[in-house]
Amino acid sequence: MRIRFDDQVAIVTGSGGGLGKSYALELARRGARVVVNDLGGAPDGAGRSTRFADQTVKEISDSGGQAVASYDTVATLEGGEAIVKAALDSFGRVDIVINNAGILRDKTFPKLQAEELDAVLDVHLKGAFHVSQPAYRAMKEQGYGRFLFTASAAGLFGNFGQTNYGAAKMGLVGLSNVLAIEGSKHGIASNVIAPIANTRLTETILGGMAARLAPGFVTPLALYLVSRESTVTREIYSAGGGRYARVFIGLTKGWQSPEVPPIEEIAKNIDAIRHEDGYVVPESAVDELKQLGRTL
Repeated sequence: MRIRFDDQVAIVTGSGGGLGKSYALELARRGARVVVNDLGGAPDGAGRSTRFADQTVKEISDSGGQAVASYDTVATLEGGEAIVKAALDSFGRVDIVINNAGILRDKTFPKLQAEELDAVLDVHLKGAFHVSQPAYRAMKEQGYGRFLFTASAAGLFGNFGQTNYGAAKMGLVGLSNVLAIEGSKHGIASNVIAPIANTRLTETILGGMAARLAPGFVTPLALYLVSRESTVTREIYSAGGGRYARVFIGLTKGWQSPEVPPIEEIAKNIDAIRHEDGYVVPESAVDELKQLGRTL
């Protein structure tokens, strides 16, 4: 079985280079019509250029595929609407959204300025919302859709000097989880990928591993997750260098007190509270309440 995307339309933000370009090229090779969105700015978001998006579109067209360029910013509501409109005007539908656009403004926490927090949240977290909401409306109408949000180990596990980036990336996990729950009855699936790849944003921090972390290693999992063949939703995956793994948030069995305990009882039972044997992976906030109901 060869997975194809014939008659499907994909929006890939930040697809002028790196991971996004790899996604866009492979989607087009497998039959998708692609909206190649890229503002064309520097890694910190400064400036803009049509060159990056145009180059990806040219490579797709030269290979016999169909693509249109979008130079709109994801950082505004108007930009997100324009990106989705480009898909609807050019191809008549939206089946896939890969929220990949991103910038970096790394600073240690005491030195982080409010504008550096806002800039990163605007592109990563708000940007994904700006594009996904109008796309979700179109998907709901047609009864089918696939979303992929790009998180990071910096958000899932933490990383020095990336409070703004980590907060934005973990916010995307929450956004995807709720979208997956709400979209399930409309044929809409949503997942998160945390890639480890050599791109313009990471080339200065990967050191000697960079050569072994080509973006192409991430693409197979990303494209599987947005395919019709994938039935998974509300999940998180790590991909890089040929290793593919699921990441999940678990809930320990914990310790139950029959009444409000004094602080000292918490201290006495902290090991039982933290102990990982018998953990569960809740499927929603309601699922966690059910777990609590059973212990009560």
